[in-house]
Amino acid sequence: MQGSKPVSDTDNRPVIFGEVLYDCFPDGEVVLGGAPFNVAWNLAALGAEPLLISRVGTDEEGDSVRNAMRVRGLDTRGLQVGAGEHTGRVQVTIEDGEPAYDIVHPVAWDAIEPQGPKVGCALLYHGTLALRDDRARRAWRQLRRGQPETVFVDVNLRPPWWRRHTVLEAIAGAHWVKLNRNELDELAPGGEPAGRRARSFLARHGLSGLVMTDGADGAGILTAAGEHWEARPDAHIPVVDTVGAGDALAAVVILGLLRHWPLGATLERAQSFASAIVGRRGATVNEPDFYADIMGQWSRESRHLSR
Repeated sequence: MQGSKPVSDTDNRPVIFGEVLYDCFPDGEVVLGGAPFNVAWNLAALGAEPLLISRVGTDEEGDSVRNAMRVRGLDTRGLQVGAGEHTGRVQVTIEDGEPAYDIVHPVAWDAIEPQGPKVGCALLYHGTLALRDDRARRAWRQLRRGQPETVFVDVNLRPPWWRRHTVLEAIAGAHWVKLNRNELDELAPGGEPAGRRARSFLARHGLSGLVMTDGADGAGILTAAGEHWEARPDAHIPVVDTVGAGDALAAVVILGLLRHWPLGATLERAQSFASAIVGRRGATVNEPDFYADIMGQWSRESRHLSR
């Protein structure tokens, strides 16, 4: 995956911008993560060629990030290294079955720098957490000025690291937005049913599509054309932890957009993949066979539908 092309020449590859960090669990286990990193890892494992733009420190954790990316085959040319900076770290606790996060600030990914020449891409993914610092926001604005064909924003409202105006700035000009039910309540409060508020949110921000997640109740996609799909996980799937479930779902939705899959099939595949991820500790899996089995299932589905 590491060719001779400069970072500014990304062709039709997805560009993934934002945080890379280590999730530290209550039992002492430490797992590489961060929503953009998780999305990039899963996309690469599923056959795409993402460029991750992030930043690590000159510490042991930063070395581990680079080594993990090389082993996975992820392009490291967008991974900056900040001298004397610390790689991101998050303390994860589980409350009523849901993860809660204590996110250290400042860390290396808060200081992501602009890439130099204008970076163009078919799809730009970023979350809202990565925009908590003015330095990273400058780099993000440069990427947006490259006029990506599709901008996919993953809303991550992590107190105290979000402000309504910066979240709405991130959404402005986006084509697709992903958020969960609690985030919808924060950004579009009111007495109307969630579905109606979601539809109004989509129209108000001029989106092509909105991806809604609601934990054990599954996920849905709404489009500007009035289409609506829903997918629910199997009630009996084993759950180790739910860290990264939304990132897994986002990765497959992005893959579907890039490969022009029907949106209904995309959502079903995304929900199924997220269900597989929650059966493992952490947000990614370092087992090629895990991803190969999933892609094999998709291939069999496609052959069946084409008959």
